[in-house]
This record gives sequence, structure tokens and C-alpha cells, in this order.
Amino acid sequence: MSIATTRLDLKGLKCPLPVLRTRKALARLGAGDLLIVECTDPLAPIDILHLAHEMGGEVEHYGEIAGLHVFHLRAA
Repeated sequence: MSIATTRLDLKGLKCPLPVLRTRKALARLGAGDLLIVECTDPLAPIDILHLAHEMGGEVEHYGEIAGLHVFHLRAA
């Protein structure tokens, strides 16, 4: 079994699109796969962190620099 890494560039999209696209991407991943999400929506930290918890995934990293939010989500 190999672990895949997928990047999702959601910069410029507004709520609810970042969380909806993140949900769709996480649903396609296998257990243990990594999803890296980059977005600029100020509501993304609330929505995406809640989504990861709701879907049983793990947030390995979250950071924000100059309005760019970066999430590393491990699929359940």
C-alpha cells in the first residue's frame, strides 16, 4: 500500500467552496493519504478544521502566513 499526497489550490475561492472542495477531495483519498490544502478564505480555518474532525481525519499541520492558510490533512 502506498501513501499518496494530493495538493489542492483553493486560493481566491470564498465560503463555502473551499470546504466543499476539500470534502470532495478527502472522500476520494485512501486511508493514510495526505491532502495539502492552500486557500485564502478567512473562514477556512473554522470550516476545514471542523470538516477534518467530522470526517475522522487528522490535521497534521495548520499554518497561516499573510492571509494564506495551509492545511495538511491525513485521510482516515
